[in-house]
Amino acid sequence: MNDSPSNAIPQGPLADTLAMFAALQQRALVAGVTLRKPPPLPTGCCGRGCNGCVWEGFHEAAAYWQAEAEQVLQD
Repeated sequence: MNDSPSNAIPQGPLADTLAMFAALQQRALVAGVTLRKPPPLPTGCCGRGCNGCVWEGFHEAAAYWQAEAEQVLQD
């Protein structure tokens, strides 16, 4: 097992999530709507693939933020 922190960041899902944040923030800017800040990136991942990893929590928070942002943009 490689415990290197560089392996702790899921590149594909993270890149997709950051792109989603940017796209929704751009839509909000164009619409003149203010969204709350997206969840911050985790800083305490050990890279061991723990059950309940901080990245799992981040992606759950990101999905919640996305649903909330889309609702605000629809209203």
